[in-house]
Amino acid sequence: MPHPPQDTPQGTQDTPQAPPGPYRPAHRVAVLALEGLIPFEMGIPQRIFGRARDSAGRPLYEVVTCSVGPPGLVRTEADFSILVEKGPETLATADTVIVPASYQLGPVYTEGVLTEELTAAFAHLRPETRMVSICTGSYVLAAAGFLNGRPATTHWSHAAHFQGLFPRIKVDADVLFVDDGDVLTSAGVAAGIDLCLHMLRRDHGTAVANDVARRTVVPPHRDGGQAQYIRRPLPEPQLATTAAARTWALARLHEPIQLRDMAEQESMSVRTFTRRFREEAGISPGQWLVRQRVERARQLLESTDLSVDQVARDAGFGTAQSMRQHLQSALGVPPTVYRRTFRAAVGAGAAVGAGSVPHP
Repeated sequence: MPHPPQDTPQGTQDTPQAPPGPYRPAHRVAVLALEGLIPFEMGIPQRIFGRARDSAGRPLYEVVTCSVGPPGLVRTEADFSILVEKGPETLATADTVIVPASYQLGPVYTEGVLTEELTAAFAHLRPETRMVSICTGSYVLAAAGFLNGRPATTHWSHAAHFQGLFPRIKVDADVLFVDDGDVLTSAGVAAGIDLCLHMLRRDHGTAVANDVARRTVVPPHRDGGQAQYIRRPLPEPQLATTAAARTWALARLHEPIQLRDMAEQESMSVRTFTRRFREEAGISPGQWLVRQRVERARQLLESTDLSVDQVARDAGFGTAQSMRQHLQSALGVPPTVYRRTFRAAVGAGAAVGAGSVPHP
């Protein structure tokens, strides 16, 4: 015989719980499809941010595409058009807006002014939106005034024209990308991948960015200060490369590494090795070593509780003071602040639900 219902003291009754709604990532990336867009650059944000997952396998970003005018077909630089189903009002819901390259910018490129459609589209933006450009998308950000008085880059072949058209911008034609906080710009083509991976690393840490890089089959990290244009990026077929020396060095970053040690791995003189290394990597062996050690220190600060002194030793800096100087130069903050900021961001994300990305 079933038990009779028990009286429940007032105020202690269980409140029926509404079923959870569908999961939605906390950060929305809107990609602005311009007429004459370049399909490669257009696809980068979805490929990078669309593959990012939290520890439960849930997406960290929602990536949407919107047009400048009414939804419909948008012509590309290739021999096809794409159907864009969202209009410019989508920009009002975006946490990050990415403007890829286009070869049909009209007065934006020739006069440095926005079209009426772009002006109306940008009126939807919220003040806290992070603005990003890939390649010549920088012209759009510049014409809208987002880059005035700020550092920026664009494709090296357009840099002189870009600087002449927008003299208030501090143009750096020699880098892959520029991160100026809430406004970021990249050089052309594949540099857009580097910038998006950098943003992913900034938002969610090295492990997430490296996972996406592996899935995309690209290097997990090319520093923004790396040269855009290397006149001979690959060695001549008959010449030996320096890849073995780099592999050797990466396996022993915690040890003192001299230039002659790396040259010996390739059976080259120091002079020949240095020349070949710069031809292949675009930077000197010493600069490359520092960048690898900074990356190693970042990984350890993010993923371990090792002391700053131990991180400095494991990353090959020797002393905490040396590591502080290099991280301050590369990241703009000392090790303890970097660790605290990263973990606070991760903690905030866990508190509000997987996929949260703090505003820059």
